[in-house]
Amino acid sequence: GAAMEDKNLNLATLAKVFADEDAARSFLESKRWPDGPVCPRCGSTKAYALTPKRGSRKPVRKGVYRCAGCRRQFTVRIGTVFEDSHIPLNKWLIAIHLMTSSKKGVSSLQLSRELGITVKSACFLSHRIREAMTEKSGGLLGGTVEVDETYVGGKPRKGTGPHRGRGTEKAPIMVLVKRNGKARTSRIDRIASKKLKGVVRANVNPDSKIVTDELVSYRGLDKEFTGGHSVVNHTAEECANKDGEHVNMAESFFALLRRGHCGIFHSLSKQHLFRYCNAFACRWNNRMVTDGERMVEAIKGAEGKRLMYRDSQGDISSN
Repeated sequence: GAAMEDKNLNLATLAKVFADEDAARSFLESKRWPDGPVCPRCGSTKAYALTPKRGSRKPVRKGVYRCAGCRRQFTVRIGTVFEDSHIPLNKWLIAIHLMTSSKKGVSSLQLSRELGITVKSACFLSHRIREAMTEKSGGLLGGTVEVDETYVGGKPRKGTGPHRGRGTEKAPIMVLVKRNGKARTSRIDRIASKKLKGVVRANVNPDSKIVTDELVSYRGLDKEFTGGHSVVNHTAEECANKDGEHVNMAESFFALLRRGHCGIFHSLSKQHLFRYCNAFACRWNNRMVTDGERMVEAIKGAEGKRLMYRDSQGDISSN
């Protein structure tokens, strides 16, 4: 079945797909349209492949379909992050595989070397793939939810050394993790009580239990969540409080993000930080499935998303 096929996808089984553009297109079509081509413009399932006419001066390209409903032509790229890209589909698939299977992510510089494309193209491609990896909210988190915040990205000013906490040039990021479940990140402009509580309210079911560190900005959450608000005092070197509550999963997520930041990306631009965080959340949330299944999820996530070049521009050296 398809589930078994996705489960077994890896570098060895995908070798033929990665080596051949026609095979890559067929693979992409089978994952996007498992029941046959669907017109991305009108949603009709009545479409047929166009074949080149013998002797034609301008033969139709491979992979072009015509919708029997709206009569317009389309390919598997239309209506996805692959649209308007001149990068071959097999290179797109290699990049998706690398970015979904590498625990700490892949830099644009490495993608440039691996795929034989410019750093500028690799930067654009990687941001589009992160856009595809951004998961839909999927409702409110429930049960026990760990909440934590940190500062990520940027470089310390010369001579000042690394500055931690408030006053840093780095960008604040929040993570909310359902105990033994999914993580959700949120970009915030500053760490303030109104902002932090607003994010918690928008993402967590009121019946849940909230667990945070001792930051005073979280005070008062016990009145809003029926499960209460449990506090872990890190200042007193408390790993878990008297009730056995902790924020270890939230801290594990941030530890992974920091390792990716320091070891892979080195510096992260504030403009794109949310995309990097979303990609880390996607890999975290799909950590219990195989690399192949994670890759297919990203391909499905490419549907209905577009990222124009002007939206993806940033400091290439920081990607």
